[in-house]
Amino acid sequence: MPKTSARLLSLLSLLQARRDWPGALLAERLDVSPRTVRRDVDRLRELGYPVAAMKGPDGGYRLDAGTELPPLLFDDEQAVALAVALQIATASGAGIEEAAARALNTVRQVLPARLRHRVDTLRVTAVDRPESRPGPQVDSGVLMAIGAAVHAREVLRFDYSPVSAPGPVRPEAEAEGARESGRGALPPPPHRVEPHHLVTWGRRWYLVAWDLERGDWRTFRADRIAPRTPAGPRFTPRELPGGSVADFITARFRGTTTATGDGVGGWPCRGEVILSLPAAEVLRHTRDGIVEELGPDRCRLVLGSWSWPGLVAAIGRFDADIEAIGPPELRCAFAQLAARYAAAATAPPRHP
Repeated sequence: MPKTSARLLSLLSLLQARRDWPGALLAERLDVSPRTVRRDVDRLRELGYPVAAMKGPDGGYRLDAGTELPPLLFDDEQAVALAVALQIATASGAGIEEAAARALNTVRQVLPARLRHRVDTLRVTAVDRPESRPGPQVDSGVLMAIGAAVHAREVLRFDYSPVSAPGPVRPEAEAEGARESGRGALPPPPHRVEPHHLVTWGRRWYLVAWDLERGDWRTFRADRIAPRTPAGPRFTPRELPGGSVADFITARFRGTTTATGDGVGGWPCRGEVILSLPAAEVLRHTRDGIVEELGPDRCRLVLGSWSWPGLVAAIGRFDADIEAIGPPELRCAFAQLAARYAAAATAPPRHP
């Protein structure tokens, strides 16, 4: 590659890495004179890159957004990461599956041979868990409207459909919207919220917001939101309970106000057992729990669930001898399910 072309690519990579670059620092990083930097900036402008000059004692440059999308420059790690992200986006539920597939094809065509081989080797197939009904699709325009309100810190006004979109339902999220369906024949007034975060959980999109009517934090399903215009006034963001949006969402989906941070989260039912299995084998089938090795074929498991019978059923799937440590509710649930299963095994079949 000619020296000037190589230098232009290095300059473009630096301009994309941070917002503002003093001219002297660019010259130092490229090991050229400030005059050469000015000439190279002019060459980038001729190629369509909107490089703005900054005034001041030292001067400098900034890569601004333009009216057209110029060629982008990625290093090797960025190019592979982009290709993998586009493959995963085909199962995002955001209504961008076809666009993601076309973008992946475009990126692959312009990759150097060495990177194209890496991307082709790392083929990712995003597969959702089998569901009895397809998951809800969110209009990308709705996501853009919600994201714009979050970014601008403007009150969001929207209608919230009381009819669930197809797909399995989280009880807490559905209960939040079910009350809107019983207000009579007149359509309910639009919701007014301070939008804070747009999140995805289990292939569904949710808005985390402060409900101005109720004076409390809520989560709204994005596939049931119909934004209204214009947006409301700007607001000062409030502090989200739990310390982070990840902790807040995890706690809400597990029926508590804050996550415990102990690896089991805020499940309403939490129990401890000892299993006659190696810890490594239990870890392979435990998404969120605590597994402690007690020996070559013995481990301690702390697990949580929505209910005690559900917790016992989850523990029973390991198909191993179980020693129930506690609490007492866990032991009672084991006894109840044992009696229920014994009755099912001995009862004669009933023919309709």
